[in-house]
Amino acid sequence: MATRVLQSLGNGLNQAKIGVRAKQQLTVTIRSLCASSNRNREDSWFKSLFVRKVDPRKDAHSHLLAKKEDNNLYKIQFHNVKPECLDDYNKLCEDVLPSIHADPDYPCELVGTWNTWYGEQDQAVHLWRYRGGYPALTEVMNKLRKNKAFMEYREKRGRMLLSRRNQLLLEFSFWNEPVPRPGPSIYELRSYQLRPGTMIEWGNYWARAIELRQQNNEAVGGFFSQIGSLYMVHHLWAYKDLQSREETRNAAWHHEGWDEVVYYTVPLIQHMESRIMIPMKTSPLK
Repeated sequence: MATRVLQSLGNGLNQAKIGVRAKQQLTVTIRSLCASSNRNREDSWFKSLFVRKVDPRKDAHSHLLAKKEDNNLYKIQFHNVKPECLDDYNKLCEDVLPSIHADPDYPCELVGTWNTWYGEQDQAVHLWRYRGGYPALTEVMNKLRKNKAFMEYREKRGRMLLSRRNQLLLEFSFWNEPVPRPGPSIYELRSYQLRPGTMIEWGNYWARAIELRQQNNEAVGGFFSQIGSLYMVHHLWAYKDLQSREETRNAAWHHEGWDEVVYYTVPLIQHMESRIMIPMKTSPLK
C-alpha cells in the first residue's frame, strides 16, 4: 500500500511544473522511501518464519494440570521478620497456628511452617491446605475474623514484620500430596518464575521428570500459582542434610532423560530462587 502511494507521487511529480534540480531531489527521496518500504515488508515476512506458533488451548491451566480427584487449594505465606523479633515471632506462631490446624471447625491444615536458613534471612514460610477449594478458604477467613485469639495474634504479628506476601496455589497432578513426615530434615523450596504461556510445557516435562526424583523420597510437593505472582511454580524437597542434598541432586544426572528435562525447561524460566528452610517445632513436616 505504501509503495503504491509513493509511486503515485512519482507519477504526479512528472506532471508538476517544478525545477529540474527540485525534481531530481524529490525523485531520490521517493526512491529511497520505496526501497525502505520494500525492505520493511521483506523483514516482516522473514521474521514471521521464526515466530513461535502457540497452540490454542481449550481449557484453563488449572483444569489441565491440577488434580481432579480432590479440590485442594493451597496458600503459601512469606513473612519477613524484624531480626530482633524472630524468636518472639516463632513463639507466637507456635502458640496459635497449631490450634487452628487441629480445630475441626476450620477446613484447613497447616502443611508446614519453616524459617529460611539459606536464602532471604529472617524469613518465615507457612504452607496451608484448604480442603474444599475457594469456599473452604472463604469459610476459614470469615471464622478467623471472629476468633479473638487469632485477631490478637495478627495484631502482635504486625508489629514484628517488615513485609509479607502470599500466593494461592494448586497442586500439580503428577506430584504426591504433601503429608506429615518425621525428621529431622531440611527443606528446599525452589521457586520458578516462568515465561507467560509456558506452564503446560513445563508440566509436560516434569510429569516425566518427577519419576526420576522420587526414589529417595525427597519429593514433597509441587505447586503452581493461581493468585498473586502468576506463572510461578514451587517445588518442595526434603533432605537429611546439605550433603545429602548435594549427593541426591548429583545422582539425578545419572538417570537417562534428566539432562533432556533440564535442557528443555531452562529456557522456560525467567527467574529462579532456592531457599533452604528449617522446620519450626510445630511443623507437621519435620
